Amino acid sequence: MVLERPITPDPYPLLPAVPSFGVTSTDVTDGQPLKDDQVADAGNTSPQLSWDAVEGAESYTVTCFDPDAPTPSGFWHWVLVDLPADVTSLDTGAGAEGAALPGAAFHCRNDTGGSSFAGAAPPEGDQVHRYFFVVHAVTAPELGVDPDASPAVVSFNLAFKTAGRAIIHGTYAH
Repeated sequence: MVLERPITPDPYPLLPAVPSFGVTSTDVTDGQPLKDDQVADAGNTSPQLSWDAVEGAESYTVTCFDPDAPTPSGFWHWVLVDLPADVTSLDTGAGAEGAALPGAAFHCRNDTGGSSFAGAAPPEGDQVHRYFFVVHAVTAPELGVDPDASPAVVSFNLAFKTAGRAIIHGTYAH
């Protein structure tokens, strides 16, 4: 049985408007299926990401969000905060538990309760899910959260400190 629900809107146009900037990946092709190792049962490997430097950014935050999860709040797969302003790329696997991160960067909790990248894992038979990998240019060197912060608290802080946003998304369905 395939679950059918209305398509959830892309959440980012619903936020206050900020300038966009470029983001690319050797692992994610915008709008296309994720690679096997980016899936929960096949590796939980975060993708490589590169982005344009943003003038005035004092740090970056990287998130991965699935708005299509069968919950009212979607599902946060990755929350990485306080990347130094001179960092404009992450290697494949930077979202692993215990990965060496630049400067004072750290992972906050995702919706699995872990502090790492949680790969795609939509319910069996569910519709195609979208996974939005977003780089947020932050106007402060620190976002002002700690590793126990929920994705909602991180997002709240980003609402007041985002100078720009870069988005690339992949898809996945069982």
